[in-house]
Amino acid sequence: MLRTKFEEELDKLHNQFYSMGTEVLAQLNKTVRAFVSHDRDLAKEVIEDDELINEFEAKLEKKSLEIIALQQPVSNDLRTVITVLKASSDIERIGDHAASIAKATIRMKGEERIPIVEEKINQMGKEVKYMVEDALNAYINSDDKKAYEIAAHDEIIDNYFRDIQALAVEEVRKTPDAVFAGKEYFQVLMFLERIGDYARNICEWVVYLKTGKIIEL
Repeated sequence: MLRTKFEEELDKLHNQFYSMGTEVLAQLNKTVRAFVSHDRDLAKEVIEDDELINEFEAKLEKKSLEIIALQQPVSNDLRTVITVLKASSDIERIGDHAASIAKATIRMKGEERIPIVEEKINQMGKEVKYMVEDALNAYINSDDKKAYEIAAHDEIIDNYFRDIQALAVEEVRKTPDAVFAGKEYFQVLMFLERIGDYARNICEWVVYLKTGKIIEL
C-alpha cells in the first residue's frame, strides 16, 4: 500500500472512532435526560440504539486488526491503530452503561421518586458528559497535556458519587416509600462513576498516542 493510501486508511480509522464517540455522547445525554424527566420512550431509544455502538466497535476492531496484519505498521502509525483499538472498547462500555441507566428509567415507572436526588444526578450526568466530550477532543487534537487535565477531573466525578450516595441514604430514611428508587439511584450513580473512569482511560490512551508511554492517570 502506498504511503498516501495508508494515511487515508488511518484517517478513516480516526474519523470512524470519532463518529462512534459522538454517537455515545448523544446516548449519554439522552439517557440522563430520560432518567431525570422519567421519559420511558426516550429511554427505550437509548436501549435500542446501543446495538449501533456495538456495530461501531466491531467495525473498528476489524479494520484495526486488518491494518496490523496486512500493513504491519510501526512507530506512530502502530500507536494510532492500537489507540483506536483500545479506546473504542472503552467507548463501547460507556454505551453499555448509558443503556443500563435507560433500563433503570423503565424499571422506575410508577415508583416514588426523590426530586432533590435526581437533580444532583442530573448535575453529575452533565459533568460526566463534559468529561467524555473533552476526552474525545483531546484524542482528535492529540493533546496529551489536556488529557492530564481531563483525567484529573475524574476526582470531581468521584466526589459527586460519594455526596449523592450520602444524600440518597438520608432522603430514603425520610421517605421509606422511595426505597426502590434509592436502590436504582445507587445503580445509576455507579454507572456514571464508571463512565468517568472510562473517560479517564481514553485520556491515558491519548498520552500513549502522543508519547508512546503507557501510564495510569
